[in-house]
Amino acid sequence: MTHLLPKKIAELAERVVAENRAAGRKVVVAESCTGGLVAAALTEVAGSSAVFERGFVTYSNDAKVEMLGVSKDIIDAFGAVSVACVYAMAQGALARSKADVAVAISGIAGPDGGSEEKPVGTVVFARMVRGSDKPEAEHKVFAEKTRDGVRLQATLSALELLLP
Repeated sequence: MTHLLPKKIAELAERVVAENRAAGRKVVVAESCTGGLVAAALTEVAGSSAVFERGFVTYSNDAKVEMLGVSKDIIDAFGAVSVACVYAMAQGALARSKADVAVAISGIAGPDGGSEEKPVGTVVFARMVRGSDKPEAEHKVFAEKTRDGVRLQATLSALELLLP
């Protein structure tokens, strides 16, 4: 099979689909800095329709508010690249889907847009499982600072969070 994405991402996506299919789980993604790469990786896998319920690419703050119901107050207080924002993105994705697990991603892919507090390569993730009151979050600052590098590393991290 020829993959459009790097081999490591394609292999992990195949594993995510296989393991979630075996677990009887559907997944939803809410992406910002990855711009749909997680959804693309999953849907490249034959049979992914048994697992991939839907994806939201909410690149702008307005899209996060309109499509996922993220409170503008959260974005104003903490920024789009914050644990609070990705929690709200994951909650919104679950509420607007029939999926069992959601992963949300927001970050600064660069080359511009970073700050001392949130440098280029900063990416936050949230994972929520329907019915659980224990959301998980990760905050990473990737060493790779190229736009492609940040986006690909974030895609790998998001796929790992989708494993059962």
